[in-house]
Amino acid sequence: MTVCVDCCGLNGLSGFTVGVEADIRSGLPGFSIVGLPDSSVKESKERVRLAALNSDIMFPDDKRIVVNLAPTGLKKEGPSYDLPIILSILAAAGAINKAMVSDTVFEGELSLDGSIRPVSGILPMALHALKSGYKRIVVPYENRNEASLAEGIEVIPIENLRQCCDYINGKCHIERYKTDIESYMKKSRSYALDFADVKGQENAKRALLIAAAGMHNIIMSGPPGSGKTMMAKRLPTIMPDMTFDESIEVTKIYSVAGLIKDSQALISDRPFRSPHHTISNVAMVGGGRIPRPGEVSLAHNGVLFLDEFPEFSRYVLEELRQPLEDSEVTISRVNGTVTYPANLMLAASMNPCPCGYYGYSDKCRCSQNLIIKYRNKISGPLLDRIDIQIEAGGLDYKSVSSDKPGESSAEMREKVKKAQLVQARRYKDEVFNYNSGLTASKIEKYCCLGADEKRLIENVFDKLGFSARSYHKILKVARTIADLEERENISRSDIAEALSLRSFDRSGE
Repeated sequence: MTVCVDCCGLNGLSGFTVGVEADIRSGLPGFSIVGLPDSSVKESKERVRLAALNSDIMFPDDKRIVVNLAPTGLKKEGPSYDLPIILSILAAAGAINKAMVSDTVFEGELSLDGSIRPVSGILPMALHALKSGYKRIVVPYENRNEASLAEGIEVIPIENLRQCCDYINGKCHIERYKTDIESYMKKSRSYALDFADVKGQENAKRALLIAAAGMHNIIMSGPPGSGKTMMAKRLPTIMPDMTFDESIEVTKIYSVAGLIKDSQALISDRPFRSPHHTISNVAMVGGGRIPRPGEVSLAHNGVLFLDEFPEFSRYVLEELRQPLEDSEVTISRVNGTVTYPANLMLAASMNPCPCGYYGYSDKCRCSQNLIIKYRNKISGPLLDRIDIQIEAGGLDYKSVSSDKPGESSAEMREKVKKAQLVQARRYKDEVFNYNSGLTASKIEKYCCLGADEKRLIENVFDKLGFSARSYHKILKVARTIADLEERENISRSDIAEALSLRSFDRSGE
């Protein structure tokens, strides 16, 4: 007898349906799994057998068992196939009611004692099952909150194999699990960090405000102790809350990466990722034998902060160029191609020289060749992709000791919200939401300049040797400044301020 039990596999963030077919016949005893299984799926033979025996469920050891994972042209990876494999075998052996496994997707990893372990990627699996028309999904108990984010499909949480078999045979009833999604979205954000703690550095704070309002990439240069890292860590505190759709996108990425805690379920706070400068290119952009999301995807809809920017490997930094330009990263392997979203805001910091004091203190003893070599670790094409480039100068005693509080994160966040609301209305018919997403053709449409503004850019363009990409970055930033000032048209002062935020351009050093 042949029986099929359905489950879901993953290709990046996209799910696909897998039919687990089991056939049991008399003959030489054996157990084979076919249909392009990887090592972890092949190893499930012993897991499912012992899980059944330790759950006091008869396993047909004396039969010839063949399990096929269809479609056979797609690679099957991970331990989430354990549960559908054992259920298909038990259904074929008559131990469970095969009619009760229709319209249902099963996911779960089996322990040897029969308990069901949680698996990664449950949310995209549940969303695919919902889209494919399935009525319910049976998931490990610890994955219940995450799976229930897919509204419209019944989520049945189970703790062990015996409970699952009893549920299928009608011997026990398991309530459909629901979670209060609104409570996650309405959860008030509370940050221990606040921009009010930052003394001085008003120019840098203004630049960070502009960056957050338009989701522009930003790099800060300054001596040690000038507050670059301190300010960058406060960026999420001035960014508006994510929408539900944005939260789902981020949660799917973290789900596939196995970074979802059961008590968390939905990620409602914007991500802030700050990897060490020794990170590999695979960890940064994603990859591996089974392609997994890297830091650029884990920072999707949030901030990727790279401290000590020139200390990162040149190869790693160059890998950032494509994600920053396309807002996604594509990983190609022998078994196929996976694309992960990477719509992020890059914030980076660096010293002006290896010792950190060039131009700010007599303590600097770095030679000009050493300084040039240090700065050249950041290539021109990469620097061109960073919209805002500023210097965060050293602080004097008066600034540090001042009792006057700076502008708070709450005040700055209100300004950012207003600017982003303007952008949302302007780009309601576009595929992007922020000024940073403007393409060359869209810049001509949304960044119209008057004669005075064109003359100002023309005078500066050739003098500083801006590239075409730099020119577009200036207009994007000027558009954001105008939005912050609630101006419909870009003014000469907006252009002038945007030009002042390109201090790192190579020819202008």
